[in-house]
Amino acid sequence: MLEFKGVTKRYKDLIAIDNISLQIGRGEFVFFVGPNGAGKSTLLELVSCEERPTKGQIILDGMDLTSMRKNQVPKARRKMGIVFQDFKLLPNLTVEDNIAFALRVVGTKKDVMVERVKEVLEIVEMTHRKDYYPEQLSGGEQQRTSIGRALANWPKLIMADEPTGNLDPMITDTIMKLFRKVNEDGTTILMATHDLNVVKKMKKRVVTLNKGRVVSDDAQGGFSLVL
Repeated sequence: MLEFKGVTKRYKDLIAIDNISLQIGRGEFVFFVGPNGAGKSTLLELVSCEERPTKGQIILDGMDLTSMRKNQVPKARRKMGIVFQDFKLLPNLTVEDNIAFALRVVGTKKDVMVERVKEVLEIVEMTHRKDYYPEQLSGGEQQRTSIGRALANWPKLIMADEPTGNLDPMITDTIMKLFRKVNEDGTTILMATHDLNVVKKMKKRVVTLNKGRVVSDDAQGGFSLVL
């Protein structure tokens, strides 16, 4: 599904990612953990083509993201959904319209869009809030809406950068149950997080980073605390 081949990302004198090689299978759930500056968010940005590697290759579902021209990036991004810590919902749109927006920008036919939005609202359990605006929602509801938007285009991959960072423990558990369900339905998930309690509970693959390097890769949900 996704492969990093000797990927390095350098910003002048700073090496953010240092010669990383990883393979991530279709349907996997992978946590990226490590201290601030370890390279977790940078890896996700390289996959989304927000950043380009200094050297190496990133292959997503058979596409070489590294050599992709700028006008090809939108097509690649249709295979992925992104969930942020601060939600990034459009404040002037309702829950329903925030989710529909992801479909509208790629030219989805109206009848298909209506059915898909209805389906996604049910998945994220936001049907009863579909006409609410972001400012009227709790943090957990905003994040469920954000996940719904990420799911709208039937992505093969969802990337989440600290998605529970602003949420209390009870709401965090609810959000992680939703991510688990999405993963069990076949979507590959990459999640960068500082929340080791979440990682322990989920018992999924954990890739620990430090100074841009992989220091451990545990398929059983373990991680190194010695960084």
